Amino acid sequence: MTVSNIVLAQAAEAAGSINPGLAAIGYGLGAIGPGIGVGLIWAAVINGTARQPEAQGQLQGIAWISFVLVEVLALIGLVVYFIASAAQ
Repeated sequence: MTVSNIVLAQAAEAAGSINPGLAAIGYGLGAIGPGIGVGLIWAAVINGTARQPEAQGQLQGIAWISFVLVEVLALIGLVVYFIASAAQ
């Protein structure tokens, strides 16, 4: 067994012993990042559209793709929360 597999096995065992309240706090802190990211994405779109209105369509397309990628991080955090809280 390689070192990385041992570390992953230890992390999986430790995830089963997390207090559900601690998991909720962890998810709350993990949701701050995507929230800030979404705000920055749309602020950049508004700023770019104000500077160059003809680029609005291209900026919005890029923003929606970035928005989806950022929200996936929040959903992964939610799944990890449910796994950690269901392990009790």
